[in-house]
Amino acid sequence: MGINPSTPVLRMILQGLLLAVSLITATAHAAPAVQHWLTEKGARVYFVPLTSLPMVDINITFAAGSARDGEHAGAANMTSTLLDKGAAGLGANEIARRIESLGAEMSAGSARDMAWAELRTLSDAAHLEPALAILADVVGRPDFNQQDFERERARTVVGIRRSEQSPGTVAGNEIFLATYGDHPYAPRPTGTIEDVESISLDTVKAFYKRYYVARNATIGIVGDLDRKQATQLAEQLTAGLAAGERAAKLPPVSVPEAATLKRVAHPSTQSHVRMAAPGMHRGDPDYFPLYVGNHTLGGSGLVSRLSKEVREKRGLSYSVSSYLSPMEQDGPYLFSLQTRNDQVDEALDVMRDTLGTFVKKGPTADELVASKKNITGGYALRIDSNAKILSHLVMIGFYDMPLDYMATFPAKVDAVTREQIMDAFKRRVFPDRMQTVIVGGPAAD
Repeated sequence: MGINPSTPVLRMILQGLLLAVSLITATAHAAPAVQHWLTEKGARVYFVPLTSLPMVDINITFAAGSARDGEHAGAANMTSTLLDKGAAGLGANEIARRIESLGAEMSAGSARDMAWAELRTLSDAAHLEPALAILADVVGRPDFNQQDFERERARTVVGIRRSEQSPGTVAGNEIFLATYGDHPYAPRPTGTIEDVESISLDTVKAFYKRYYVARNATIGIVGDLDRKQATQLAEQLTAGLAAGERAAKLPPVSVPEAATLKRVAHPSTQSHVRMAAPGMHRGDPDYFPLYVGNHTLGGSGLVSRLSKEVREKRGLSYSVSSYLSPMEQDGPYLFSLQTRNDQVDEALDVMRDTLGTFVKKGPTADELVASKKNITGGYALRIDSNAKILSHLVMIGFYDMPLDYMATFPAKVDAVTREQIMDAFKRRVFPDRMQTVIVGGPAAD
């Protein structure tokens, strides 16, 4: 659902953005203070008032991702998909029409840890109140009727079939299976075609009833409101929810005991390589050493060590990277490259050797200085808009991070030493236990 570019509402927003550029630029280096409280039903609220634009961004996130699917893989995805397809008697088209008429944007989605619904609207009462009412109905009074369910289930099956034609998507699904085994993080969030076809509407309703409750919700609010208005907003948003209980913690992740390599044939001239192992979780005591170290190794784009070794020196891949994705439990430490089928083994060897050398020797002094400058120098741009601050609020609230996370982030990056990086990588990263998936080229003889 989106804003019509020709509407006066959007023109007003764009004019406001232009007028606010100087203010945003002047204040970008000061991390916003986060206010936090609980609603009457126990939802956790995180609020940052920003009056530079007449806008409000709202997110409500539930611990209701695919890791909660249990025996019904795909249930979390189907539940979040149906939220805005019918609510409080309004069909999907009418919800979309009303949101668009207000010049607002609304969306819903899910991942492995979480599911969410999000709203962006103007902050004056004439726009905010009706838009908020729709969002409250979507999360608190979804219809879940059979016709919508059958339609969206069929669309999901089509989407899965289409995704199986993409070698990159196949590689992404396979690497999670290889890395996480029987852990709830392993299955693809959508489920397989067989999973989706076996889901019933009763399964969706039961999933919603268990996980879409106030005590399992985190609300982020950023924008042109005061504390009283934000409090009223949060209460209205959770009015239709049962109080319920917060979801239990997910089980811990085990590091694989040995490396594996899986090749998946695919009719493509390029092979997609994914190499991974469990990495770290939100709030991990090794977060900053691992994060800064990985920035040097493969997280800084074309200037990373992986890029220099694989791309610049040998021309084996246009793009190669490594990425830490912290989650509630240890998310994947994922290495990725794409290369011609005939040079995939060489590219993989170089990637592995580069990782092994980094674990043994760590970054050079110059690399560490450059990484710190790159991270801290660009951090202001990561919190320079309502939407970006909201994404941080969701992370802080959902994962119970310190309220001063944004304010202290640059200093914690600067405090990381080369010795800390080497220690963390030697304790946490095991090149000889990495799981590898190659998708592309003909089937093995």
